[in-house]
Amino acid sequence: MSKINNDAPGMKGPRSRTNDGTLREKRGDTHMGTIEKMYNRDFGIRSDMRLDTYLEKNNIHSLNDLISSNKGKKK
Repeated sequence: MSKINNDAPGMKGPRSRTNDGTLREKRGDTHMGTIEKMYNRDFGIRSDMRLDTYLEKNNIHSLNDLISSNKGKKK
């Protein structure tokens, strides 16, 4: 069973971990509207677009890379 903690630096809310303690990746079928709300961003896309589709179209490796970038930051 996975342990749920929010002890990682910059982590928003609880995320489950794998058996070796590393954080699991965010599910690819998460809607971008959810990501926009969680991280206070506006990517200018439909809210029902899937995270994996957005990342692939924009050649971004992970959610962490997306959030670390300036994409969608509100002014």
